[in-house]
Amino acid sequence: MTVLPDFDMLLARLAGHRRLDIAGLSSSAEIPEPELRAVYEGMAPSPALLRRLAPVLRLHAADLFVIADLPVPDGLAPLDPRAAGLVVGLLKDAVVLPPEHRRRLRRLAGSLPQENRTEPVRTPRAYERFERGPGGVLIRMAGNRNLSWTGIAQTFLILTGRYWAASTYGAVGHGRKELTPDLLADFATVLGVPADTLSVLTGVDVPDVPPPRCPAAVDAAELLWDIRRLTVDQVRQVAGAARVTPGA
Repeated sequence: MTVLPDFDMLLARLAGHRRLDIAGLSSSAEIPEPELRAVYEGMAPSPALLRRLAPVLRLHAADLFVIADLPVPDGLAPLDPRAAGLVVGLLKDAVVLPPEHRRRLRRLAGSLPQENRTEPVRTPRAYERFERGPGGVLIRMAGNRNLSWTGIAQTFLILTGRYWAASTYGAVGHGRKELTPDLLADFATVLGVPADTLSVLTGVDVPDVPPPRCPAAVDAAELLWDIRRLTVDQVRQVAGAARVTPGA
């Protein structure tokens, strides 16, 4: 199985992709250069440092924790595992809506109040614990969006047209199934992260001219991120709005 480099090398790759050296990254992220240089030299990054780096690298903070192979803090992890069962149906309804209606769904999701967590973050089962490889990082990033392996399989079908069994995505996570350029591009669609960024992260090449992105899939991926911190009742509210006929 291909093993990802340590975070210091991945950070250098991601920063270089944004045309930032240590000084530029330090300035943009408002991190003292000696502190940042220590991370470049192998020191484990602090949670505060990762939160500052994420927007400069154009990544979600939760995803950068995964890339750094650190636990995602409770305040960044999906709020309600019960909501996972509603995600696929919501996305299936959302992708066939007109663009303005999809935007209204996002505005609704963003307007709902942030509720307190009522259950601890679920501990991954043994088979969900991956070695540090490209596939494992991508599957964990999908988990940041409240997607189980089954949810990943169904979401890929809705947003990309690719369908594999849930266990096959597990095999990708464990390095038993090759992470191909086509599959990487599909992960980019579902995660809402540019394919060139995932290529820099994983070392898997992507075409110089990527295929055009489907606007409905782009909106659905953003909605998927928007609802990760909502309760099951709040996601049910958004799902209900997705089923209302536009203009009715």
